[in-house]
Amino acid sequence: MSERLQSIKSHLLGGNDDSSLLTETRPDDIVIVSAYRSAIAKGFKGSFKDVNTDYLLYQFLLELIKRLPDSLSNHLDLIDEITCGNVLNHGAGATEHRAACLASGIPYSVPFMALNRQCSSGLTAVNDIANKIKVGQIDIGLALGVESMTKNYMNINPLGTVSDELKVNKDAKKCLIPMGITNENVSSNFKVGREQQDEFAARSYQKAEDAISKGKFKNEIVPISLPDGKVVDTDEGPRANVTAESLGKIKPAFIKDKGTTHAGNSSQVSDGVSGVLLTRRSVAKQLGLPIVGRYLAFQSVGVPPEIMGVGPAYAIPKVLKSINLKIESIDVFEINEAFAAQALYCIKKLDIDLNKVNPNGGAIALGHPLGCTGTRQIATLLNEMEKGQVGVVSMCIGTGMGAAAVFVKE
Repeated sequence: MSERLQSIKSHLLGGNDDSSLLTETRPDDIVIVSAYRSAIAKGFKGSFKDVNTDYLLYQFLLELIKRLPDSLSNHLDLIDEITCGNVLNHGAGATEHRAACLASGIPYSVPFMALNRQCSSGLTAVNDIANKIKVGQIDIGLALGVESMTKNYMNINPLGTVSDELKVNKDAKKCLIPMGITNENVSSNFKVGREQQDEFAARSYQKAEDAISKGKFKNEIVPISLPDGKVVDTDEGPRANVTAESLGKIKPAFIKDKGTTHAGNSSQVSDGVSGVLLTRRSVAKQLGLPIVGRYLAFQSVGVPPEIMGVGPAYAIPKVLKSINLKIESIDVFEINEAFAAQALYCIKKLDIDLNKVNPNGGAIALGHPLGCTGTRQIATLLNEMEKGQVGVVSMCIGTGMGAAAVFVKE
């Protein structure tokens, strides 16, 4: 057994019973054979501003299928289920995204499900597929996430509506608090100051710029061809020369004068698509599919709606406890940067080494296409980690929730 795995084993809680979860492989392991994403385009003025989510998904699937071994790409009917996360489309895009799957060459015999769990939609799609594999309902499943905030963010009320009769319940009414205000609540309640937030945000930009300059995202991004022939393969959100000082000049967006949240230390409005193909280890070996990672566990939690951004601070311990792991056992954390204040609070609350968090930048720099984020984070995580390393993907969820999942790189 390698020193790396021995080190992980030493961090396990509750004796040796669960150490085999990380150190041994089993035929019934839930494994990832493919994890890709598009570049993330800027909302409203980026490269994807003129195309709908069905087109993005269609182009992504064409590229994903190209990258599959012949044993699967020539037999797409072997895919038993597709689940697609989306937040802003009507009905989570059930009709148009099913159409995109069919147009890409996936046969009509492969069923499709649309899913909306707000910012965790993509990650929840992965959990849906993993659970179906685990109980033997399916052998191979595709989890997707797609969002066009350009096309849909301004056309609906992202918070939805709540009947007046429900608003007499204080918690129900709090579900309508704007996301930016919930972040201001986190900032003030837990003393996460403007300077700290701007420093964190600047670092996100700097890490993303560095990653792009070094080509770190090339293996996880598939090119998207637009109707005019343009090919998009580079993230558009990151900006050069962003510093805490330059961010400090931006006016607060939600609370005048005394507010700490602004456009520069919040996630960007973005468009994008991503996907993760999962199966059982025995099936992957039978079909000769490459195994890039292993899915271990997923958990979700509820938190007060007015401080919804604290979700990861509770979801991460819950998922780690479920498989007897400690924070120190995790090599890389992909924690969604909905806002700098909430991300920083979660990191500090859990005493996570900041160097382990979003090593190539996060949503502040890259963007946060809502339904796409969870699957995007998995593609980035598996691309970043080395063999044997353990990673966590987590995010807060509007109306007061959090989600987290654990993966091993193979």
